[in-house]
Amino acid sequence: MSKSSARDTPDSLQHLDPKLRDDVRLLGEILGRVIAGDRGVAFVDRIERIRALAKAARSGASTDWDALSGYLADIPADELTDVARAFNQFLNLANIADQQHQARRIEETSLLALPDSPQLEATLEKLTIELVLTAHPTEVLRRTLIQKYEAIGQALANPRRDREALERLIAEAWYSDEIRQDRPAPQDEARWGFAVLEHSLWHALPRFMRRLDSALIAKGLAPMPLDSAPVTFATWMGGDRDGNPNVTATVTREVLMLARWMAADLLLREVEELHGSLSVTRANGALKQRVGDSHEPYRALLKDVRERLRATRDWAESLDLTPPKGNAIYFDASELREALWLCYQSLVDSGMTQIADGPLRDLLRRVACFGVHLVNLDIRQSSDRHTEVFDEITRYLDITRLGKSYGRWSEEARCEFLLNELGNRRPLFPEQWPCSDEVAEVLDTCAVIAEGNGAGIAQYVISMATAPSDVLSVILLLRAAGLARHLPVVPLFETEADLEAAPETIDALLSFPWYREYAGGEQHVMIGYSDSAKDAGQLAAAWAQYRAQERLSEVTARHGVRLKLFHGRGGAIGRGGGPSHEAIRSQPPGSVAASLRVTEQGEMIRFKLGTPALALESMERYVSAVLEATLDPPPVPEPAWREQMASLATAALNAYRGVVRADPKFVALFQALTPERELGSLALGSRPARRRQTQDVESLRAIPWVFAWTQVRLMLPAWLGGEAALPDAATQHGTQMRDMLARWPFFRMQMDMLEMVLAKVDTALVMYYARRLTTSDQQRAVSALCERERRLEQALLDLRNTGELLAHDPGLRASLTVRNTYLDPLHLLQAELLARFRDNNDEESARALKVTMAGIASGLRNTG
Repeated sequence: MSKSSARDTPDSLQHLDPKLRDDVRLLGEILGRVIAGDRGVAFVDRIERIRALAKAARSGASTDWDALSGYLADIPADELTDVARAFNQFLNLANIADQQHQARRIEETSLLALPDSPQLEATLEKLTIELVLTAHPTEVLRRTLIQKYEAIGQALANPRRDREALERLIAEAWYSDEIRQDRPAPQDEARWGFAVLEHSLWHALPRFMRRLDSALIAKGLAPMPLDSAPVTFATWMGGDRDGNPNVTATVTREVLMLARWMAADLLLREVEELHGSLSVTRANGALKQRVGDSHEPYRALLKDVRERLRATRDWAESLDLTPPKGNAIYFDASELREALWLCYQSLVDSGMTQIADGPLRDLLRRVACFGVHLVNLDIRQSSDRHTEVFDEITRYLDITRLGKSYGRWSEEARCEFLLNELGNRRPLFPEQWPCSDEVAEVLDTCAVIAEGNGAGIAQYVISMATAPSDVLSVILLLRAAGLARHLPVVPLFETEADLEAAPETIDALLSFPWYREYAGGEQHVMIGYSDSAKDAGQLAAAWAQYRAQERLSEVTARHGVRLKLFHGRGGAIGRGGGPSHEAIRSQPPGSVAASLRVTEQGEMIRFKLGTPALALESMERYVSAVLEATLDPPPVPEPAWREQMASLATAALNAYRGVVRADPKFVALFQALTPERELGSLALGSRPARRRQTQDVESLRAIPWVFAWTQVRLMLPAWLGGEAALPDAATQHGTQMRDMLARWPFFRMQMDMLEMVLAKVDTALVMYYARRLTTSDQQRAVSALCERERRLEQALLDLRNTGELLAHDPGLRASLTVRNTYLDPLHLLQAELLARFRDNNDEESARALKVTMAGIASGLRNTG
């Protein structure tokens, strides 16, 4: 059975949960009434006609777009934007219904699964999971619309189901512009991230900790200590300056202090609530000694806490990272935690445990997780920017090797120089010297970090790291700026070649005694999933990442240090995304070790952490998966499995690069078929789409690369190369590969993700785009790519012994079917609008085109 007919069977809707189906219908009916009130009943009838034609086009054995295409071609130009908006709005409302369905399920059942192991308590003591929110621009919705959709979700979740409120909110969404007119500033991105922390994570964290405590008590174990924080949060928003000139030292300073301001404000609200409720008079001796002769000792202490939090909030507005002298503010969380703990212990000692375990307990949990910084900030910069600094200073100071400045030195010479300078008390950089603006910006950033001795900073990440000198150079820059703290400096290995060389790089780095002492028994390494997949293709990149983690674990174990891996995963499968639980369980045995640091990017922040219920689910999934991967790790892959996987990766790599790199006509095809050039008009984020202003794939960032292919439903980055590896291997080694599928979580995860993405591919739509937008030669090339996809799909079906994709997940298949009815018109409209825009560059086509891109992104959910 073909993929299209499998997805579009008439009874597929029966697999949708009845409540979810009812919610989708309710929101759709209200949207129809709102649109009718604006554009008239005839316009709504037109929308319904388009939907019916889209549904009919998929009802046969093959997809026929002629009737729908012809109908869309006759729509007046001044209606195109609102037609696109109608389908866009429905897809966003369907997402809201889906999220509320998830929330209902979460409320009913905890997803926490604590393994039965004698090592459970010991593992929980060292458990560290840090979710890093990034500003990567895959979130297509304006913050204004996100807030309105959140309000619609809350109204939908209300048992009383206030239809009047729903109609008002949906009307507000319809009459609002869903497309950003200007790119957000980095500070705007940070505010959006902080809003997620304020409205979702702040509320979800104590609920999660209570559920974890309950699960432990059910197993006869003690609850987690009140100062423990198994899950914490960090951010790149305002700190990631890699290829983004808009993120400056000034921006980083502002974001650091904005986080402190918001933390103080949130804490102040909680303390004021406690001050109002803790009117009890009984206290233990320690609290009485602290506050003196007070009739209401808890209020007396909390009054002081309240005043210091107000002073902290006022100080944060000054943007001065250096704390004032004395104890007027909370610069770190220790004194705040001590005061709250004093209240808690006094209540327990005085027989009021029930009161102690109320909001006060939740506040102690929040302080343990969020501290007084709210969220720690990562700094990220490209390695070549640090090289520029040392090249300029060595030229200025006339420090040369064989007449050459730092940028042309060997790696050995660089490391020797850097280590000597790290041990030298003489400052390397003059107070004033004629450096370039780029170098000055790097030095200014290091000065901002040093100003508060790294407070509020989690790590310094070096993108495109290739050598030990990349790490040593950053440490020297931070030391030169006056930083005393041993801030983790994290090399990010991003390409297939860099992943292959990563173990040797870390081995050489740890061989320096000075560095090993600096590292303090831990070695942080970041694995780049997005760029490695763009460089090598998804399958080859996944195998390179797996092997790099194995070998890095061996290297760090040999040096007696603990490996701390940071996974830079994207939302889309073409950027290393996929289900979190399965991804963690598929890591190499021993590589998780009760520790996980992972990025949450773009629209996935909203889908996974955007409401307290979704955030609760994500935290439970992460903790369960990390505990399972630590206490019950997957088997070590058998030699025959490794050999087979290496063969698959080699074949996939050669095929992928043969298309993407070796074909001189590929870039022109990519730009003709997809809206890659037009994506810049969406104003998705503060960062430019390309690292360099060249028109090659290498300079294009991974996000627009994946986004563009997703828009036309070919999903090329997630599967290209697999068609050259899987069919022959499945034919020749089918028994072994099915054994790998059954017993090796890593291989099963790759095949599961491949199946998920192939289910979203639609070659009929791809060819529609090709016929409308490309030359006859290019159409033949697109047809050849589609044939590759079909070969891969059939090989995967044969490997799984099934006749249809997602046979094991009818709910997801039904969801795709529902969405296709609303996505198909947007795809056909987009192809037409791309042609018009490229011919005429008219404003109306440009606006409607933006709406189609946003709608397709919302409908497919993980677009970049």
